[in-house]
Amino acid sequence: MFPFRDHNPSNRTPYVTWTLIAINILVFASYASFDDRSTAMVFYNWGLVPVLSSPETFLTSMFLHGGAMHLAGNMLFLYVFGDNMEDQMGHLGFTLFYLAGGMAAAFAQVASDPSSQIPMVGASGAIAGVMGGYLLMFPRARVDVLLILIIIFRVIPIPAFVVLGPWFAIQLVQCWAMPSDSGGVAYWAHAGGFAAGLLLTIPIWRKRGGSAFWRCTEGHPPHPEAKYRVVKTHVPTVRRSR
Repeated sequence: MFPFRDHNPSNRTPYVTWTLIAINILVFASYASFDDRSTAMVFYNWGLVPVLSSPETFLTSMFLHGGAMHLAGNMLFLYVFGDNMEDQMGHLGFTLFYLAGGMAAAFAQVASDPSSQIPMVGASGAIAGVMGGYLLMFPRARVDVLLILIIIFRVIPIPAFVVLGPWFAIQLVQCWAMPSDSGGVAYWAHAGGFAAGLLLTIPIWRKRGGSAFWRCTEGHPPHPEAKYRVVKTHVPTVRRSR
C-alpha cells in the first residue's frame, strides 16, 4: 500500500515542506550521474558512519539518498504529511521539528551499533518524525492509499492510524529481527525518528486541548476535509471476441 495524498487540507502554504523536497532533489541530482566509486565516496564523506560519528554528518546525511526510488518514496511521504505539520507548527517551528526528528533518528541508529562502518543516508528518519507527529494530531484523518495486488490497482481511503500505526510497529519488530550491521534499511532510525516526532508534538497537541482536542474532532482534522472527484477515463470499452 502506498499513501499518496490525504483529505486534510492545510491553511497555509507549506513553503518549508516544498523547500525540503527541492533541496533533497537537487542534492541527489548533484551526484546521480557519478559512478559507484564516486558515489560511495560521497556517502562516506557526507553520510553518517556510526564508527566515525562526525558531527556535521548528522545533518548532511538527511539530504542524501541511495537511489531514485529511495528519494521518490521519502519525498512522497513528506509531501503527504509535511504540509499539515507545518500548518500546525509554523514555518520556523516545523523546520526545527524536522531537523530535530532527523537528529534523533541518527542518534538512535548510531546507538544501535556504534561500531558500524556502513554509512546511513536518507531523509526517512526525519520524515518518520513528521509521521509520528501527524499520528498524534490527526489519527483519523483520511489518507488515500494505492493498493496493488498483482494486477489489481485500487485507491482506498483509510484513517491515518491504520497507515502509520502498523508502519511504526513494523519498524520496531525489524529493529530486533534484523542485525543492525546488515545494511539496507535503517530501522532504528525510523523508529527513533517516529518516537521523537510524536514526543516533540505533544506540546502542540496539549496547546490545542490534548484529549479534549481529540474529543472535539474525534481524531479528524478540525476543518472540512478535502474532496477528490473521481475522473472517468475516456478509454473505450472493447468487447471480448468469440
